[in-house]
Amino acid sequence: MTKLLLTPVEAAESLAVSRSTVYELLAVGVLESVYIGRSRRIPRAALDAYVDRLRGGCEGRAA
Repeated sequence: MTKLLLTPVEAAESLAVSRSTVYELLAVGVLESVYIGRSRRIPRAALDAYVDRLRGGCEGRAA
């Protein structure tokens, strides 16, 4: 079963970026997160949406 909510470290691993990058994306509101108590979690769907937005920005460009 795939996790629905990821820690920032797990999200960073999934995106192949640093933990600091994930926290920067969270700080500027690019990535959605939720709190469960004092723990911050990132929905798997938020990562998918972020990647979709990145891919959409590359349409029409030469590779």
